[in-house]
Amino acid sequence: MNLTDPVADFLTRIRNSIRARHQKLDVPASKLKAEIARILKEEGYIANYKAAEEDGHPVLRVYLKYGNNNEAAIRDLQRISRPGCRVYIGRDEIKRVQGGLGISILTTPRGVMTGRQARREGVGGELLCEVW
Repeated sequence: MNLTDPVADFLTRIRNSIRARHQKLDVPASKLKAEIARILKEEGYIANYKAAEEDGHPVLRVYLKYGNNNEAAIRDLQRISRPGCRVYIGRDEIKRVQGGLGISILTTPRGVMTGRQARREGVGGELLCEVW
């Protein structure tokens, strides 16, 4: 299977799993996806994640998080920068997602971080996605 945009695939799998009310999902592992999962966990959008192996292939197992009345912690995820149309922003262009209720995830020269962290550290980068 040839994926041109593994990050969009990752986000779509999370979106579909939430709609189907799954507890966990497996995606083909990559360093970037692991970093995105780390941020989602730190920000409280997923319960946990871990690297596993299935049929000799590395997979990233993501445990989804739901509230008391079975409401998903993630309302939606949106891919911003795509392979066909990359979106780079400077540190002054980082805006709040959903009025501060969501987060943006960027790849910066200092690694993958949230928009808030990037603004604090004074770095810009590629705007991967927004989560709320």
